[in-house]
Amino acid sequence: MSKYKEIKGFKVQTLATDTAASGVFSATWASGGALPAALTESAGAGVTVNAALNFGGQGNPPSPLHPVSGETDSYNGTSWTEVAELNTARRLLAGAGTQTAALAYGGWPPNYVNTEEWNGSAWTNVADLNTAGRQATGVGVNAEACLMVAGKNRVSSVESWNGSSWSEIAEINTPREQTNNWGTSTSAVTAGGIDNPGAVIANVESWNGSAWTEIVDLNVGRSRAGTAGADNTEGLFFGGNTIAPALVATTEYFDGSSWTEVADLASAIAMEASAGHSAGNAFQIAGNTAPGTRLATTSEFVAPSAFSKINLGQVYFNSGSNAFKVTQQLAPAGTWSSGGDLNTARYRIGGAVNATQSAGLIFGGNGSPYGQTEEYNGTAWSEQNDLNSGRYASYGGAGTQTACVTAGGYYPAGSPQYATALSETYNGTSWTEGNDLNEGRIDTATFGTSTAAVLAGGGEASGGPNTVSSVEIYDGTSWTETTNLPAVTQEMGSLGVSTAGLVFGGSVDSNPTTKNTTVEWDGTSWTAGGTYPISVRYLTGFGSSTNGIAAGGYKYPTAYSAVCNVYNGTSWSEVAELTTARLGTSGNGTGAAGFVAGGEISTGSVASTEEWTVPETNSTITVS
Repeated sequence: MSKYKEIKGFKVQTLATDTAASGVFSATWASGGALPAALTESAGAGVTVNAALNFGGQGNPPSPLHPVSGETDSYNGTSWTEVAELNTARRLLAGAGTQTAALAYGGWPPNYVNTEEWNGSAWTNVADLNTAGRQATGVGVNAEACLMVAGKNRVSSVESWNGSSWSEIAEINTPREQTNNWGTSTSAVTAGGIDNPGAVIANVESWNGSAWTEIVDLNVGRSRAGTAGADNTEGLFFGGNTIAPALVATTEYFDGSSWTEVADLASAIAMEASAGHSAGNAFQIAGNTAPGTRLATTSEFVAPSAFSKINLGQVYFNSGSNAFKVTQQLAPAGTWSSGGDLNTARYRIGGAVNATQSAGLIFGGNGSPYGQTEEYNGTAWSEQNDLNSGRYASYGGAGTQTACVTAGGYYPAGSPQYATALSETYNGTSWTEGNDLNEGRIDTATFGTSTAAVLAGGGEASGGPNTVSSVEIYDGTSWTETTNLPAVTQEMGSLGVSTAGLVFGGSVDSNPTTKNTTVEWDGTSWTAGGTYPISVRYLTGFGSSTNGIAAGGYKYPTAYSAVCNVYNGTSWSEVAELTTARLGTSGNGTGAAGFVAGGEISTGSVASTEEWTVPETNSTITVS
């Protein structure tokens, strides 16, 4: 780090303080203007969704069998305008470049080698490809330096355009057709495609200007998809065919080392054109939703310039390369590792959801005694003073290791046993009984602080239990009823603070049917959030409503879950799984550093702790 100098007084926002920092992980697809005519198998070019070009393709009507189009349409961010047609009408062609300087090459029919150059007003025939380019795809930010990758009959050929002619260059490692590419002539990615008849692949290769290298695979292998990206360090891959005629709406984001699913297209689409030279500024054009169909629709994917990375506030200047660097954390790179074991194995336990990885707190649970409290110092657990009224199934506590409130839960000391309304606060040393809840309940969701807490839903043990939707808030002294949940829910996970909280998963009336809903709390009302990827109950969470972690749980009828997901304020994305699948565990911490402790597996309670850590990385700040 000797070259790096800290920049004093430079404020770097975090996900918690800068809503734009959620970036591509918070972006969604929105409808754009409709094309003048429905198309599939066309090609696109353009840098942004405000300046795109679409040309060629297969149009209507569906008879004759293979109608081809030479139509070219230009987009201004709102509507499409017909401009000069291609000299050779064709489909299954490749495209590259911008709205005013593009290249169209390959395709079918009548030949696969024809190349045309666009100058903003007209197409001109230029030098042909060396190898037929039907079902090939193009790469290039400008019409002076493009690539043609693979093509019909699963080939490995690659050609480079220098502004006047094509030259054969290093081949890809895995022959394929209907592959999907983005980047430049010196830094590109090719992903997916077909390597055998009817068999799609997830294989991905990176181009550095001289050679192709196989890198991490797509999560979902497919062909005939859309792409956007500037180079081999970042890109977006969306839609496509899995095994024809199956189509998907899946969108995946590539950060240079891994793929993460982000917001899906509104509909499963294949054979579409695409444009955009950044992952956060992509355009899906036309295509089909089933064999024989044509679309005139377009979709825009626009994200803020900063992506889902937590900026830690350390900004440096590299005097050797004249580059700004910022220390960041990317949630999909997080991992789980073993921590210290609890002194007593137990499940359905409570915890201080906003405590930290090095100062954690859990309490209660089905172990003996029911009120046992333990504190975590980042290495080991130590026993503390018990709850005054031992209980379990209270799920969660609002606050930290030194200031926490918990309420409700299953109170085994009564006869008969019942859902209690008891409330207690912890000051870092001992528990003190406070004012009761208005309604006793078990299996609730609790989040916030010891002086501003939210307790939502749960089950009434009497005659059921019967699941409730009622919500109570705590001001440090008493509990007050407030806006109900949109639906009755119990056994759910929760995280956040009293003005920005999250409740997810759960079940209803002990019915084995689990839920995958997410609801967000803004301090006054509940709104629907992103759908949780699986239906699950008895899960836990920690972190913020814009960078939260959910872990574990139970999927009916016998599946203990190790699945973990990160929430970016809009949607969930899967991250590394727990080492041990479990239910009824408790979590503390932030989206960058936290833990889960205890829980139940198929053979009974466990005492193990797993720590969640997102590594820090130094990334270049691009100044434009």
